Amino acid sequence: MSEPLTGGCLCGEIRYSVDSAVERLVACYCKDCQRMTSAGGSVNAVVPASAFRLTKGQTKVFTKAADSGNALHRHFCGDCGSWIYNPMGGDPEYLVLKAGTFDRHEGMQIKLNLWTGSRAPWAPMDTTLTAREKQ
Repeated sequence: MSEPLTGGCLCGEIRYSVDSAVERLVACYCKDCQRMTSAGGSVNAVVPASAFRLTKGQTKVFTKAADSGNALHRHFCGDCGSWIYNPMGGDPEYLVLKAGTFDRHEGMQIKLNLWTGSRAPWAPMDTTLTAREKQ
């Protein structure tokens, strides 16, 4: 990768960089993602935690047990509320970054649908992709 991938929150108070290529995205339709995004779910990139660094600001953290039973520590901007990332439940060596916070999206494609059993009937989903009712 020639330059780090960058991103941040809506108001710009949180900025980050990722020194890892991101091509594969995962769509999650769990109830928590629906509520956190006020939409049908979230689109996510899993990256090594060692490749991620905050370059501006500090996130606030909201912790809650996810549908999987893992405690998820959701990092968000305390000013605008943008959900930025959470450590991957059960594997702290990886982070789940919210794809909508990236500055650019070239080469990224959703490759997997998760928690499809919780999907709202109006939420769009590519039915040609592998789907898992649970994680």
